[in-house]
Amino acid sequence: MYSSPSSSAEAARRAVAARLRDLMLDAGLNGQRLAARCGWHESKTSRILNARKAPSEDDIRAWCAACGADDQVPDLIATARAVDSMYMEWRRLHRSGLARTQQQSLDRYARTALLRVYASNVIPGFLQTPAYATALLNGITRFKGYADDVTEAVAARVARSRFLYEGGHRFVVVLEEAVLRHRIGDPAAMAGQLRHLITLMPLPSLSLGIIPFGAERAVWPLEAFYLFDASSCSVETLTAEISVTQPRELADYAKAFTELSQMAAHGDAARRLIADAIGVLG
Repeated sequence: MYSSPSSSAEAARRAVAARLRDLMLDAGLNGQRLAARCGWHESKTSRILNARKAPSEDDIRAWCAACGADDQVPDLIATARAVDSMYMEWRRLHRSGLARTQQQSLDRYARTALLRVYASNVIPGFLQTPAYATALLNGITRFKGYADDVTEAVAARVARSRFLYEGGHRFVVVLEEAVLRHRIGDPAAMAGQLRHLITLMPLPSLSLGIIPFGAERAVWPLEAFYLFDASSCSVETLTAEISVTQPRELADYAKAFTELSQMAAHGDAARRLIADAIGVLG
């Protein structure tokens, strides 16, 4: 069974709690005595130890001081900050607009030699046409209530496509056939997007597979995820982008991607699926 995409963050929070517990026990303290030294209620200590409350940086400093372990403060704070970045709400990522987030992603794509993408909902951004991207980002902006910077965001998103034509980058993409049928924008925009996929397929930097509706499932449909080399995996949910970095979970996503790819149609068979979807649009 593959792990929940939020389990990396949850495991990291528990790891911080475990380290704080070890410091408390090594100092010969219990929860009540530690709370007294820190000047807070012992229920707060209990919530931190059970990973129900993330300790603030001041909490960590007070905890370490109470345990005579001030030398542990920098490392614990760095770990706590990393945990906070694992689960990043879209509202927080996009608080200054969609465009800035799209522009920031360019650096990550530039550093990535192999990007493996599984998409069950929409066409990945670096394969999108401006019309498709505009329709999609307009919908996101409306639903989330963001400031309207869609024009700038589309330009930044479409700019990722340049990595398809530069050396040193390889993209392996697996789409569910449903992605071809979910209409984003009007029929003309959707048909243009599908024809664009066919145009991109001969590129040596791109491998595109499509899992047909009737394929026997070795792996059930999953949330969209992006594997950046072997170092991290971004999982997209309605409310957040989850960054998976735990080796065990990265191995799970890599295994899932391999099995999903084996179920997919490639080459002429994939082109026929795209052409069928265009035909439905009229």
